[in-house]
Amino acid sequence: MSETTVNVRYMVDDVEASVEWYTKYLGFSLLSNHAPAFADVKRGALRLLLSGPLSSAGRPMPDGERPQPGGWNRIHLIVDDLAAEVARLRAAGATFRNDIVTGPGGSQILLIDPSGNFVELFQPAGL
Repeated sequence: MSETTVNVRYMVDDVEASVEWYTKYLGFSLLSNHAPAFADVKRGALRLLLSGPLSSAGRPMPDGERPQPGGWNRIHLIVDDLAAEVARLRAAGATFRNDIVTGPGGSQILLIDPSGNFVELFQPAGL
């Protein structure tokens, strides 16, 4: 990996379903697939590690709590035309958490992956 690669780990329920979702809907390419435990996909400088319950990252903590998908942390992907991207994804069956929200910096929406993790699609103001 180069020094410019950013690595993010998402806990997922189903590695195969997650690989299919990220490559089909968001244009990630597959780097490796060790399902059902782990896979990694890449888009630009982002390497997304998809770790299932059988991965080393899915092992229980000393107090017994298990890492799990979900939460409000998310990757943030810039798009040129948010409305068109949302329409494309909705037509393909993707699920969203909210509708497009617009603020002074731009517009955004939260897309939900098969395990309940969020992906924020963002169009900066002025695009």
